[in-house]
Amino acid sequence: MPLHPLFFLKPATSVIGTGGAIHRPARYAGKIVFEGELGVVIGRECSNVSEADADRYIFGYTCVNDVTAADLIGEDPNFAQWCRSKGFDTFSCLGPAISTTLDWASARVVTTLDGVERQNYPLADMIFPPRTLVSRISGDMTLQPGDVIACGTSLGVGSMKDGARVRIRIDGIGELGNTLVG
Repeated sequence: MPLHPLFFLKPATSVIGTGGAIHRPARYAGKIVFEGELGVVIGRECSNVSEADADRYIFGYTCVNDVTAADLIGEDPNFAQWCRSKGFDTFSCLGPAISTTLDWASARVVTTLDGVERQNYPLADMIFPPRTLVSRISGDMTLQPGDVIACGTSLGVGSMKDGARVRIRIDGIGELGNTLVG
C-alpha cells in the first residue's frame, strides 16, 4: 500500500455531465479507456484537515468516469504524463447527481460498456477511504467548495472505441452515461 495517494489535477475544461459526449482528442488516435469511480465533492474550504474531521468537509458523492488516453501515460519514459493523458477536454465525466446521504462503504461501482458489465466492485475495498483522501490531499493543498476527488478505480478498466457508450452506476447516486465520439 502506498504511503500517500497518487493524485493529479484536471482542468475545468475536462468536465462534462451525464449525456455529454466524450471527444477523442484531434491529435490522438490511440487507446482511450474508461475508469468507473466514486467522486467526493468538497463542500467547504479545507486545509490540513484531520481524518477525524474530514467528513465535515465532504458535501456529497457522485459518479465519475475518469477517461484516459492510455498510450500517453508512459510515452516519455523520463516523466509520466498523468495530467496530459487524463486532462483532455471532456475526459472528466461527472454526475448525474450529488448524493449527500450515500453510505459509500456499502455501495458498489458498476460500469457497463455498450450494455456489457465490465466493472462491479465494492467501494469498501478502496485503499484510501474518502476521509483519508480529503485529509491527505488537504495537507498538500487547500481544497475548495466544488472540488471533486476521484477515488480511483478497480479491476475491469478497459478501452472503448469511437461510438461506445459507457455507464457508471452507484446505487444511491444514479447512473452517469456518456458516449465516445471521434
